[in-house]
Amino acid sequence: MDKLQQAIQEELANRLKSGKIKSSKDLSDLFHEMYRLGIQEMLKAEMDEHLGYEKHAPEGVEHPNSRNGYSKKKVKSNLGEVPLEVPRDRDASFEPQLVPKRSRVMAEIEDNILSLYTHGMTVRDIESHVRELYGVEMSEATISHITDRVIDHIEQWKNRRLERVYMVVWMDAIIFKVRQDGKVIDKAVQIAVGLNNNGYKEVLGMWICQNESAAFWMSVLTNLKARGVEDILITSTDNLKGFVEAIKSVYPQTKTQVCIVHQLRNSLKFVVWKDKKQAAIALREIYGAPDADIALAALQHFDDQWGGKYPYIVKSWRSNWDYLSTFFEFPLQIRKIIYTTNLIENVNRGIRKYTKARSILPSDQAVEKVVYLSLMQAQKKWTMPQRDWPIMLTQFINLFGQERCNLQL
Repeated sequence: MDKLQQAIQEELANRLKSGKIKSSKDLSDLFHEMYRLGIQEMLKAEMDEHLGYEKHAPEGVEHPNSRNGYSKKKVKSNLGEVPLEVPRDRDASFEPQLVPKRSRVMAEIEDNILSLYTHGMTVRDIESHVRELYGVEMSEATISHITDRVIDHIEQWKNRRLERVYMVVWMDAIIFKVRQDGKVIDKAVQIAVGLNNNGYKEVLGMWICQNESAAFWMSVLTNLKARGVEDILITSTDNLKGFVEAIKSVYPQTKTQVCIVHQLRNSLKFVVWKDKKQAAIALREIYGAPDADIALAALQHFDDQWGGKYPYIVKSWRSNWDYLSTFFEFPLQIRKIIYTTNLIENVNRGIRKYTKARSILPSDQAVEKVVYLSLMQAQKKWTMPQRDWPIMLTQFINLFGQERCNLQL
């Protein structure tokens, strides 16, 4: 950086001494040239870092790779179009970060474009914004190409190694309208968030599906297993079609909790308006009970009171009781985090916030891009362990054992 500053200062002093700075345009041109010179010097510094030695350094003689001239390139930047000489190396392994290969746009603008895309702006809106902000013309195709940079990151992220054990895994879906074969159809993006044995949350993955089935969930869980997840202590999900069968097959020891909030919403859909308040109070007696026996008695009371009028509600609670009542097996701190999938619903609300301008997405790849970028934004906020984690960790160890929790004490 000292060399860069020195070079810029020397050039600035020479220009000022020359007496050619006579107008605001001359001054603007000077700043433009200083900016170009700064970028040029930073590219040279990148090459030094890549090769491991500075230009003309004696150790370069024995180095297997060396500099190989420059290639001329014009790039769009914050100050308009800038002509540059991008250094090359003999084995063509140099990948400049400031001015990426095959790109005519400075990395700083690309980063801003990705940020705008993440926060819900359409490609057309971004094109207008870039023109107004930077004074450069950029086609929608170029902007789409820039946002496609994230695709490689997505593939790496989807296949990264995961922790050996997760204490809790929450799963829920968000629905998008997607163009496929000339039609617009609904597709669900299933999202999984895990709580590791250090008490931190992380997004484990996302999977697009048109129809839930045991086969689909088998592929999701097999993917987690292949990426290193040997055990899941508890899952918290909506009443996903085929999930119970799949989890029993892949992770037979896992405890499964069906989301009470989803169950409650689905139940109240069948209740007429005038009965809703009283029915909701009666249902609260079930999931708000201190233990499973009292909850089951409350379900019987609901049946006696409302079963004749709303038999489907009673049937639904009874048929799913084994998985609706799992949370009663755990202490209060753990109950609070597993009885509902609100954690992912909050994530999904964030995704909706960023995608509300895109009512229809053109492809599955476009869905993955907007969801991935939104998930990365959400995950930035998870900087602290789960509240009451030391207490909960002790409870997990007491309930599941030190080995299943993957802890060495």
